Amino acid sequence: MLASVSLAVLSLPQGAQAQGAAGGTTVLEEISVEGQGTETRRVDGAPGVATNDGYVAKTTRSATKTDTPVNEAPQTISTVTQKQLDDRRPQNLQEALNYTPGVRTGAYGGDPRFDSFFIRGVDVTYTGVFRDGLRQFSSPSGLFRLEPYGLESVTVLKGPSSALYGASASVGVIDLISKRPTDYKFGEVEVQTGSHARKQVSFDIGGPLNEQGTVLYRLTGLARDANTEMRYVPDDRVFIAPAVTFRPNDDTELTILTEFMHGRTGGSAAYVNHYDADFNSIGAVKTQLANGKFNNFTQDQGRVGYEFKHSFSDMVSIHQNVRGSALTQREEYNGRYSELSEAGGAGLVKEQFVALAADTYLKTELQTGPVSHTLLTGVDVSLLKYSSKYALSYYSDPDEIEIPDFGSDAATPFRAKQDQSLIGVYAQDELKMDAWRLTLNGRYDWFDSTYKSDTTAFDGVRTKDTQKQNEGKFTGRVGLSYVTEFGLTPYVGYGTSFVPNPGTVIDGTVTKPTVGEQVEAGVKYKFPDANATINASVFNLKQDDGIVYAVVTDSSGSSNRQTQLDFRSRGFELEGTATLANGVNLLASYAYVDTKIGKPDSIKGKNLTSIPKHSFSLWGGYDVPDGAAKGLSLGAGVRYTGRNFGDNANRSVIANKARAFVDAKASYELENLNPKLKGLKLQLNATNLLDKVEQVCSSNYCYFDEGRKVIASLKYRW
Repeated sequence: MLASVSLAVLSLPQGAQAQGAAGGTTVLEEISVEGQGTETRRVDGAPGVATNDGYVAKTTRSATKTDTPVNEAPQTISTVTQKQLDDRRPQNLQEALNYTPGVRTGAYGGDPRFDSFFIRGVDVTYTGVFRDGLRQFSSPSGLFRLEPYGLESVTVLKGPSSALYGASASVGVIDLISKRPTDYKFGEVEVQTGSHARKQVSFDIGGPLNEQGTVLYRLTGLARDANTEMRYVPDDRVFIAPAVTFRPNDDTELTILTEFMHGRTGGSAAYVNHYDADFNSIGAVKTQLANGKFNNFTQDQGRVGYEFKHSFSDMVSIHQNVRGSALTQREEYNGRYSELSEAGGAGLVKEQFVALAADTYLKTELQTGPVSHTLLTGVDVSLLKYSSKYALSYYSDPDEIEIPDFGSDAATPFRAKQDQSLIGVYAQDELKMDAWRLTLNGRYDWFDSTYKSDTTAFDGVRTKDTQKQNEGKFTGRVGLSYVTEFGLTPYVGYGTSFVPNPGTVIDGTVTKPTVGEQVEAGVKYKFPDANATINASVFNLKQDDGIVYAVVTDSSGSSNRQTQLDFRSRGFELEGTATLANGVNLLASYAYVDTKIGKPDSIKGKNLTSIPKHSFSLWGGYDVPDGAAKGLSLGAGVRYTGRNFGDNANRSVIANKARAFVDAKASYELENLNPKLKGLKLQLNATNLLDKVEQVCSSNYCYFDEGRKVIASLKYRW
């Protein structure tokens, strides 16, 4: 039985399960293109362009799909700019968000297989990640892996956004902005080495393809051969992302974005847990569950899409974003019964999906007396089709693991197929009058799903099931802000969300849609004489029938199953960013998040697993602008996570102690030693510099923090 508990955690993304996939499609649009250092660079006319200045975000389209200044938007927005990515060198999405207030990362220790994280207490792994304004699709254990080297920036839009973007997490969305073609020529190549036998080479080139500048291109690529701190768990990948932009005239633009990636890691990335009589975890030991005989996890993923814009006049333009994506994965995993036994069980998961997302909207600018309007009216359509199958086997000798047989009832095979479609129509009006900014949104979504499963239980009983969902829902959003001349902008907002949930809950019944609402109020301050901002906000979020995951034991064995609960989350966030003329860069944040479960009654009043009430982070950097040390850049940061619980029952035996991690960075432009070395840059990055490693538990399973990781790089840019 213990092997079944362990295997349930190994085979799927932490916080996920094998009988449901996220439904729906959400749409955002934002692209950031920046220069080096504190320079602000903008590609004029490019669809979805935003501007950032060093660490500070200036404009964004995430909140409204228009060029709304960040300090005017009536919603909390946090942006990880290109400068921040260059300085901190994150290796995955979780690391990129380490310094974002209200975002919980590291709940499952170090895991190169999936990006899993929470925002204000809500798990957004399946329902909150977007790429270039369109939903990044996933299936039960097939999630797109992120390569940070292919990004320009990351924007976190907090608060319900279903009214504009469709089915999405009640807490907001994360938009990943791909690197774009540029109107200037550039190129770079970089080699890296470091912890865990890391070897990596990458390149990024772009610019105009013709003299007229009507055709632009960009080609970004990377190859890595690396291990991790866990045996039998590599972190290898090959990544290539071609992009091209056509601008035949000032009124028309088409950008084609593509990406292809092959990755290899380990299917088992966890440690042995001990259990009580009720099969609840009571802690982990530093013994890996897996051996190297059956632990290979390969994944191929790709996306091809375009962004089109045409202006009919200064007042009317049409926009269309379309992307097709596909993923295929084969995951082997295994786990021993305990640290005293090499006997255990093994599993094999094969999964694939294809998806299409298309968003088309008309933008119209109007004037009614003293009030100016920016009106959006649009429709988006998304389709997802996936198939999944897995099977189990058991072994007494780890050197003789039998490959699970999908055709054998003794292997308890599971098969599932699902077709999903979502159609949404929406409207938005941004009203401006003097210092007032009012944003109104309304949307209606139609969701349709057919889910088929074929399961053989441990007792040999085979069950076939077909479940259909046909849901419709209206969502809305309203926000009001007042922009003062001296940089202070108070704001308030209210929004609702809607997410259909495929699959079943523990008793086999179809899941209910998740609905949510949030009230938020805050104040933003943009320093008039410095490139610095501060944002403070309070929020009250309520979510009904949210999906959570936990290890469940019954007569047929143990598995990681989904259930639904109601909860509320309320709190306070504070964030400051600055890039100053004297070379100082600063990120500072604090978050207080208080969660309470409302349903089911058995855990009513408990805190949500893994969510600390208190967390803060501080990153400071200094780029020496002149003098003998010109070209030297130093940075360091600390991340603090307060005490939290390892399960929704809040058992003290697996409660997580408060902890803090230190990161650091140093780089040097070698041309300051010798002009002939112009373009060469050395950089050293370290995460968890003090190598602080403790047990961390989540969803009734325990892991360990990722230890110290050091990466050295040499880059040549021209």
